[in-house]
Amino acid sequence: MANFSKSNVPQFSVDVYQNEYLPEDGREVNAIVTVTATGGGTIGSSVASPHLYSPGEGPSAAVVIMVDCSGSMDYPPTKMRNARDATAAAIDTLRDGVHFAVVGGTHVAKEVYPGNGRLAVADATTRDQAKQALRRLSAGGGTAIGTWLRLADRLLSSTEVGIRHGILLTDGRNEHESSEDLKASLDACAGRFTCDARGVGTDWEVKEVTGVASALLGTADIVADPAGLAADFTQMMETAMGKEVADVSLRLWTPVGTAVKFVKQVAPTVEQLTDRRTESGPRAGDYPTGSWGDESRDYHVCVEVPAANIGQEMLAARISLVVPQPDGSTQALAGAQGLVRAVWTDDMVASTSINPQVAHYTGQAELAQAIQQGLDLRKSGDFDGATAKLGRAVQLASASGNADTAKLLAKVVDVVDAATGTVRLKAKVAEADEMTLETRSTKTVRVKK
Repeated sequence: MANFSKSNVPQFSVDVYQNEYLPEDGREVNAIVTVTATGGGTIGSSVASPHLYSPGEGPSAAVVIMVDCSGSMDYPPTKMRNARDATAAAIDTLRDGVHFAVVGGTHVAKEVYPGNGRLAVADATTRDQAKQALRRLSAGGGTAIGTWLRLADRLLSSTEVGIRHGILLTDGRNEHESSEDLKASLDACAGRFTCDARGVGTDWEVKEVTGVASALLGTADIVADPAGLAADFTQMMETAMGKEVADVSLRLWTPVGTAVKFVKQVAPTVEQLTDRRTESGPRAGDYPTGSWGDESRDYHVCVEVPAANIGQEMLAARISLVVPQPDGSTQALAGAQGLVRAVWTDDMVASTSINPQVAHYTGQAELAQAIQQGLDLRKSGDFDGATAKLGRAVQLASASGNADTAKLLAKVVDVVDAATGTVRLKAKVAEADEMTLETRSTKTVRVKK
């Protein structure tokens, strides 16, 4: 097992990419903010979050695996067996000292291991006990995902750890609770733990699974063939074990007269953060980004500045990263700060030039939206509208080099000319292909430097 120390916490950096020049009447400032964490678990450098660590171990962490045990998991019978094998593989991937539990989910949530409202601490013995307990998992009952999440929250909050994470597997629609109940559960759990969600097979609702991952700042994906679950669960758990710092927020300060139009993550996936702002002081707000390991993400920040004369310049926004402290306060991460500027000029070439990073991610966000709209129109029977939207998606995927999305689109439409977005809807589309495209529509490619 890997051994970590406080000196292995990642060092964060912030880079800002923008065209700061505005025409005389220009008021909108766009910037791409690249946040990078390096050195976690390998070369590292310290940030002031000692409460995240247990002596001599990695960052203290707890994980709850939620396995769908509804009746549909018996069709075919191999699905339940694959789910048990995948959960066992995830348990084997746990780092020594990590707290964990397994929950069986139907129309109610039940503790499978260790039970009695507790978490087990991973070692050779508890891993073996947990895998033995998985043999008792059987299919029967309905689906109420909100109850699974609330039980996971209670379990995860029962111990003092820095990283709290959930893994959720479902194969069906959330038919035994209302959408309002699920939303209430997501609202209650948001900010308390992160969660990766997976749909297995093709009988689940994409917007439910992606909604769980979005609300809880995790990943969502489809595992169309249950035989692929073990590999996917192993990879998910490896990623979870690589997280070093929890609850990192992007803090945005703007001067008087400036308004924030939006803040969104644009890589590795598109995720709207604007409505998740919490006020953190005069003219400052925090946007949650979840847990971090060794990784880099990009954010698109758009602010509206007051009108100014040619030759004037101003600081449009200041960006920093903060983490919570045990006393309830927050602390800024050293060196992780970026500035967004606005300079008014009569140089038309300077003021009309679009920064390559901004242009790229604006296109990636439009790509995700075009796919969603196109698939919704196709489902509603508006085939002309669907053809137009999915054609635009093909054009954007081609132009930006998003080869993975282009391949997924080609399973839903026949591409006549990618450069112009000329496509024809396929007469027959496999349900798994359509669901894969919808689930992965928000995945983006990084801008080529």
